[in-house]
Amino acid sequence: MSPNTRIILICSGKGGVGKTTLTANLGIALAKQGVRTAVLDADFGLRNLDLLLGLENRIIYTAQEVLEESCRLEQALVKHKQEGNLALLPAGNPRMLDWLKPEDMQRIVSMLAEQFDYVLIDCPAGVEDGFKNAASATNEAIVITTPEISAVRDADRVIGLLNTNGIKPIQLVLNRVRPKMIASQEMLSVDDVTDILALPLLGLVLEDEQVIVSTNRGEPLTLRGSRSPAARCYGNIARRLQGEEIPLIDPSKEGKGLRDKFRRLMATKIF
Repeated sequence: MSPNTRIILICSGKGGVGKTTLTANLGIALAKQGVRTAVLDADFGLRNLDLLLGLENRIIYTAQEVLEESCRLEQALVKHKQEGNLALLPAGNPRMLDWLKPEDMQRIVSMLAEQFDYVLIDCPAGVEDGFKNAASATNEAIVITTPEISAVRDADRVIGLLNTNGIKPIQLVLNRVRPKMIASQEMLSVDDVTDILALPLLGLVLEDEQVIVSTNRGEPLTLRGSRSPAARCYGNIARRLQGEEIPLIDPSKEGKGLRDKFRRLMATKIF
């Protein structure tokens, strides 16, 4: 294992908060920055990372065959056609959950770390054995949650286990942020969530319908340089991971520039 490889667990306490979408978009964004990036689908029960990356039809071997030594790692890795610095190691059969142990995850991650600068592990939601296996093979983590009380509570449980395992740093991504709902106090604010979870904020992702469109197409927003709000957020997260000092978005100011411009235009328009 290369000592310089960053092995990052991407996890959540609750399913459906955007964990796999973050993994796919972050993987593409890092690869576009010129770093060799592997994404490992460790969600053996509900594998979807291949779909989000548009690679489902190119899978021949998986992590299972690599561990069983019926194929080489290079045979199982699926290189992204449009982004050569990114490769996916697909999840194996759900029955892997019956026999997979922490040492198996450690072994496969060590193999990936010999070839890549970043290894992003798409972890199963929750705190069951799948999470524990994946966590055993990592040295830092990103916890993703939405600004909902139930999601934040579940994220807090995950953070507690990560701390118990000595994983650090642990950073937070807040997903599906809706500035209008925060302003009307119908949604937890960014400060509310960071106060509860006591984690440094790596980034927040604004609610964006283009995420659904890109997911259905198997084309991550960061792949084509989309100017959508979420694509910009994912790109900023990748740059912060690389050490750049990128200011966080202020949700209270999102959209105001365009509205102000429109109001000025209407105020000066001659009918």
